[in-house]
Amino acid sequence: MGTKNPTNMSKTSYIFYCFFLIQFLSCRMPAQPTTTLGFEVRVADDLQADFPEDGRVFIFLNNSNRRSLITSWPSPGLQVFARNVEDWTGAEPLLLDDTQVWTQKADFILSGVPEGIWYVQVVWDHDREESRIGATGNMYSPVTRIEVGDTDVFEIELSEQFGPLEVVDHKFVREVDQVSESLSQFWDKEVHVKASVLLPASWYDEPDRKYPVRYNIAGYGGRYTRVNRLVNSEEFFDWWMSDDAPQMIQVFLDGEGPFGDSYQMDSDNSGPYGTNLVEELIPLIERDFRGLGTPESRFVDGCSTGGWVSLALQLYYPDFFNGVWSYSPDAIEFENYQLVNIYKDENEYVNEWGNLRPLARDIYGDPRMTVKDFLQFENVLGWSDTYVTSGSQFSAHTALYSPKGADGLPAPMFDPHTGVIDREVAEHWKKYDMKILLQENWPELGPKLQGKIYIWMGDMDNFYLNPATRAFDDFIQRTTNPKSDATIVFEPMQGHCAGFDHREILEMMWAKWEGKE
Repeated sequence: MGTKNPTNMSKTSYIFYCFFLIQFLSCRMPAQPTTTLGFEVRVADDLQADFPEDGRVFIFLNNSNRRSLITSWPSPGLQVFARNVEDWTGAEPLLLDDTQVWTQKADFILSGVPEGIWYVQVVWDHDREESRIGATGNMYSPVTRIEVGDTDVFEIELSEQFGPLEVVDHKFVREVDQVSESLSQFWDKEVHVKASVLLPASWYDEPDRKYPVRYNIAGYGGRYTRVNRLVNSEEFFDWWMSDDAPQMIQVFLDGEGPFGDSYQMDSDNSGPYGTNLVEELIPLIERDFRGLGTPESRFVDGCSTGGWVSLALQLYYPDFFNGVWSYSPDAIEFENYQLVNIYKDENEYVNEWGNLRPLARDIYGDPRMTVKDFLQFENVLGWSDTYVTSGSQFSAHTALYSPKGADGLPAPMFDPHTGVIDREVAEHWKKYDMKILLQENWPELGPKLQGKIYIWMGDMDNFYLNPATRAFDDFIQRTTNPKSDATIVFEPMQGHCAGFDHREILEMMWAKWEGKE
């Protein structure tokens, strides 16, 4: 039997119908790989001694040249591939191609890289002691220009290593390296906690004088070496050494933790970082550098992650600190975890109307990236192939807020791939919801917090953090017995951390210390 001619069209028309149908269907089929691309990765001779055999290899690709492609933050045009590798001695080349399984945040598979000019950088991440991809000793290649054709295998050499962090060598700067008893016991190994100290101008001239202390927490993952920027800023440091500057000690806490930023709080997964801070590190610093050592003389501040941490330290340790200056804090209550109500919403990635949720915007409201895009990037960074071990923002939130999972890792509050929220895990997050903390404990906490809370938030925060602060402020405005005197400022058309200024904060702290606020 022959094929039936549909709609009784002519033979010529039928041929054209079939031709266009084939063309249409071919356009709907997935694009086939345009290249057969691979990389033969070699280890430089001077790095082969004691080469760590197990690690995670990253391929960063971009079609525009940059000084470095290595990042923990997604950007336009950047393609990233990663996989774990075991038992690579480094003596022989490691072939990377599409015969292996990759976790990726890319617009194409590795063998489907479009032909043309590309720039590539490879990283060998073998360090599990630090959470960041740029941990000391991790190896990487220089950015290499390649021209992709039909069949290409490119030689890449791991010839560089990330060096150790260094605090500026200066008379008024000190580095603190503390072996934490509580964290070492939790991890059953020696755990070091770092900080840097910037001394006041009178510190050497008045050897018997003791000082109030500012404890500063950085934005996400900020390291203790940020003191270098202040010392190297001629304008700031000239003022700091002048008679006009507050006579305070400044301490810059470290943001490193097992799963990203430690957030300076106790957690089921990272361990007792809060306990270490208030019972070990701060007493050590105040003893060694002549801090007054009293609750009245301790002040805390920060922006972004530092804004969340500083506020949390004041609220969870209300008798230990005498004031917080919190700028653009991460979500301080979780009915507004950015744009997600974790207690009611079903999905982290998609809202109730079926649209992908934005993660970031400019101050005019134009979205820059979605939550799903950002989390896909974190999934690539994580050695578990999920954001839980990425060392990035959501990894740290999970480590802090979540219980320990059955696999020994922090339990994800939402599925790494689908975004579906785990309601049981979300309930565990309530312990760190600061609005709930105050709602349930205001009669006890309210009196202890009077005169101690200053929060600044841009009303067009780039990461949608203002709704959580608005909800927190709504509760604060309705408090009684006592009526809260917290200062919460919302500045119109301002973005993330736009109001943060070291000098201004130090002057406000000094005014409070001198009783002139």
